[in-house]
Amino acid sequence: MSPNRFEAPAKLPELVKSRFNTAKANGDINFYPTQVAVLTPAAVPFQLRFSPSLASKPKAPLAPLPSATEPPMKPFNPFEKPPPASIIGTVGDGHTLILNKFAIVPEHFLIITNSFKKQTNLLEGGDLKATHACIQAYHGEGKELFAFFNSGGHSGASQPHRHLQLLPVERMRDGLEGEGGGGGGGGGGAWGVLAEKLAAAEEEDTGDKVSKESVSLPFRTFSERLTEGMTPLALRSVYLRLYRKACAAVGSAVAEADGRDVSSLEDEKAEVEAKISYNLAMTRDAMVICPRVAEGDVVRDGEGKEVGRLALNGTVLAGTALVKSQEEWDALRGDSGRQLWRILGGIGVRAGDGVGCGGE
Repeated sequence: MSPNRFEAPAKLPELVKSRFNTAKANGDINFYPTQVAVLTPAAVPFQLRFSPSLASKPKAPLAPLPSATEPPMKPFNPFEKPPPASIIGTVGDGHTLILNKFAIVPEHFLIITNSFKKQTNLLEGGDLKATHACIQAYHGEGKELFAFFNSGGHSGASQPHRHLQLLPVERMRDGLEGEGGGGGGGGGGAWGVLAEKLAAAEEEDTGDKVSKESVSLPFRTFSERLTEGMTPLALRSVYLRLYRKACAAVGSAVAEADGRDVSSLEDEKAEVEAKISYNLAMTRDAMVICPRVAEGDVVRDGEGKEVGRLALNGTVLAGTALVKSQEEWDALRGDSGRQLWRILGGIGVRAGDGVGCGGE
């Protein structure tokens, strides 16, 4: 398989920036500015961003209800024929790069499969190689890219057509300059991509790679280092190793609750549905998987009143979270991150413990 098959467009960072600025100016995408605070629960810096305008984000149109004599219409798929203004380029024959229509991080873009493939199926080597090619393209221009993938009902996934999401790390830092308080109790300079920290803390332990950093998190993660020039097969081998560990960590309790058996894995095939919900993160040097058992939990104010709900997707592996209301923003900043830590502890498998659970 020729490596050129997965070559990213030339000068990709510049191209993404140009496409984003043009689309934003023309109203072809929606950009939602945010405020940011850095919370440091248990000495792990987390970005908390607040975008009140995101609460009014338009919802995808629903398919019309069928009549008694008509077959049901298929749901709207925004990735089936992306608007020309959103298209950045292609990576080989199987994938297209498009702008995220609803962005809170400038220059947020997606890599989608050209033909419909299920978001809940296991990723293929080509998906991983095309994504890593984009990350390498950014690195070649002196910039870094964070990629993430949401799969399953607890992961924060919103579209059934397979797509991975990519965020320029430089733009993820927007607003952090001089951020030292804001109720968060942490400095913006302390924040870094969590997935990189997880991989950097790896050590060999009885033949298995274990992340020391994950011991300090309230949920378990599994990570391995990546190297330049890895083939699609090599990348998928890493992915499957991490996926199998995630399945084993979730264990029989959640499998029984979901009516699925995670002990029976047929993951060598391309069109196999994942047995668990999970998030994947990828940087130039690391791949990380976090098994998920809940999307989030309620947010309460200082008097214990429910004021909203925090939902987390794959950006949790970058060390970021997003709220849409002033009440949620105030509540989560008001206790130096302790409530955020509690919610994080319920989204996956608790570190050093059995299966985590959503709720309180």
